[in-house]
Amino acid sequence: MGNLKDFDELDRRIIEMLCRSSQGSYRQLAKQLGVHPTTLIQRVKALEQRGVIKGYRAKVDYVAMGYDYTGIVHVYTDNIVSVEKEIVAIPEVVSVFDVTGDADCMVLVTCLDREAFSETVKMINSIAGVQKTNTSVVLNIVKSSDEFVPQLLVPPASKGQ
Repeated sequence: MGNLKDFDELDRRIIEMLCRSSQGSYRQLAKQLGVHPTTLIQRVKALEQRGVIKGYRAKVDYVAMGYDYTGIVHVYTDNIVSVEKEIVAIPEVVSVFDVTGDADCMVLVTCLDREAFSETVKMINSIAGVQKTNTSVVLNIVKSSDEFVPQLLVPPASKGQ
């Protein structure tokens, strides 16, 4: 695993810029960063090889597409490994998290309608090894993980300090 200290300021600026938007040519992005396009390409390739940048994809608003039911399912199980393997295979599952606390994992689910949402939760409950679930329906998404931009750049020191 890396450490934030392993990245110089240019790496951090590249990561931040790509987190905000990966659209645009290398030439455009390099100009915004004030570096030569070849430098940017080499840095991005190095970040990809290190596993820091794992890919690029569009930010899709699933609600705008009609996925009106989102929920968080707390799963309690006596066999987390096999249960998670089965949960991951369910198409409506967005994310699966190993967690601490009472539940063994948490599952983010999104569905087109209430019926599909109900069926998905029932599908999770029917997996061998699942002892119980506790589901919370998401009312509004205030901030999602695709909007997260890690604080990579050190803010300039305040004048009064």
